[in-house]
Amino acid sequence: MSSTRKHLPIFLLFCVALLDLIGFGIVIPILPFLSPTLGATKFDIALIIVVYAVCSGAMSPFWGRLSDRWGRKRTLMLCLLGAAVSYIALAFAHALWMIFAARAFAGLMAGNLPVAAAMMADLTSLENRASAMGKLGAAFGLGLVVGPFLGGLLSGDTGSFVLPCLVAAAMSLLALGAAGLFLQETVSAQAQAQAEHRRRSEPYRFGSSIVFLRRTQNLRFVSQFTTHSAVISSITYLLPIWTADSLGYTPKEVGMVLGIQGLIMAIIQGGLIGRLIDRFGEIPLMRTALLALVFGLCLAVVASGHVAIPLAFFIAMTGANFCFPILNSLASKRADAKHRGQMMGATGSASAWGRVVGPLVVGFTVTHYGYPAAWAVLVVASLYYVHWAYRVAQVDSESLRINNV
Repeated sequence: MSSTRKHLPIFLLFCVALLDLIGFGIVIPILPFLSPTLGATKFDIALIIVVYAVCSGAMSPFWGRLSDRWGRKRTLMLCLLGAAVSYIALAFAHALWMIFAARAFAGLMAGNLPVAAAMMADLTSLENRASAMGKLGAAFGLGLVVGPFLGGLLSGDTGSFVLPCLVAAAMSLLALGAAGLFLQETVSAQAQAQAEHRRRSEPYRFGSSIVFLRRTQNLRFVSQFTTHSAVISSITYLLPIWTADSLGYTPKEVGMVLGIQGLIMAIIQGGLIGRLIDRFGEIPLMRTALLALVFGLCLAVVASGHVAIPLAFFIAMTGANFCFPILNSLASKRADAKHRGQMMGATGSASAWGRVVGPLVVGFTVTHYGYPAAWAVLVVASLYYVHWAYRVAQVDSESLRINNV
């Protein structure tokens, strides 16, 4: 197979993910500004994030298992359709409960990233898995460049968020069409039949992911997805309200900050991370990146002014940007092909529960104790992540094996 033919499916999957994530990037930065127009408090904004995460956490294992037996392509397309419907519902929300309902539905249908990660793993070898997972991270980063810029541009100074939400829906529909036209199924008919047989003998039950992770000795490893997601979702929740209260930022200015961060993320995960992994290895690179994350969070505790506040955010998020592709790469290597969707669904669920715990705890803390205390909570949480990376991760890496269960 020529190099072009080998890399074309990866490029096409990247493009589909990018279209979808531009829509995601349009909506996420405007939610903290849309919700108060309907009477939401700071804690309500955290609850809106949590509702999405709870629904996503409950359904991610289902989407992963479904992609094993129904195929990645069809499952991904169904999730993209759900995203488009949720954005349309959000566009016409005229009461706070409607925002909650729209985000709950979005969470229920949010299997796109775990399924895309499983699809990317199907297309790559063990050696270049982390670099390929970085391509999905780059799509996320570019989505956070283009999306917030479009969101700020479309919302303007009028305070109307209907048009941004409709454009987000259009991006998901474009991704749906591109997936249908250009993506090829990566799970063979035989593998789908085998997965269907396993489904009949082991029907899906709530909590079955915990059983799967215990059986494959992956529970401790997957808990790092929860920690990572709790910290990152909390940073994302805090940034708009922190900069609005401290610096008077508008949705457009928050979008610019997120856009710069997205560009940094795209550079890191689009190519830089692969070269650094080749030189230093996955675990050593993750350890260094985690130190940057902790330093950025510590700086945020004491930061003030137009330089220190964005700088703390950029340092923390830059460190985090190196970690997630490495975690995804390790996860994909810890399950064989027939369980890969289930594994990536489990990591997606673990990440979603982190997005529940993080904003809830930080939302409560910032409401009652202020921003420095909220950032201090994240410093403490990140230390568990650091402990795993320095005490446990190397042992896991050295004993890494494909779990045939």
